[in-house]
Amino acid sequence: MNYRIMRAEDYDGAFALWQSTPGMGLNSLDDSREGIVRYLERNPQTCFVAEEADRICGTVLSGHDGRRGYFYHTAVAREKQGQGVGSRLVELAVEALKAQGITKVALVAFSENENGNAFWEYQGFTLREDLSYRNLRLKPL
Repeated sequence: MNYRIMRAEDYDGAFALWQSTPGMGLNSLDDSREGIVRYLERNPQTCFVAEEADRICGTVLSGHDGRRGYFYHTAVAREKQGQGVGSRLVELAVEALKAQGITKVALVAFSENENGNAFWEYQGFTLREDLSYRNLRLKPL
């Protein structure tokens, strides 16, 4: 398995992986090619892929606002799950965020995504029950 910084040309493989991942929330704006390229340009050193035989087998999008880090679209191909691929991607992203001075990372996982939530629990992410997640859509999907 080869781990490296995600590039714009990885979009098709990454998007195919996301579409095949149960519990992954995608939308037509943020997850479009343009939306992901914009995210990668803003966060050029903190997003990673795992690839094998020129196929994207895992992804993690991570970035920060100068204060907190955030994870999005952490996914591993079904046949590669349980082999440490997701853990390695998270480790790379955490180290990249630390190198940029970030001391805390947050993420959102759908409550019904049992596998995803179990993965994040295993990674040491704790559930915050004292918060309410809120959203304001600025542009229609």
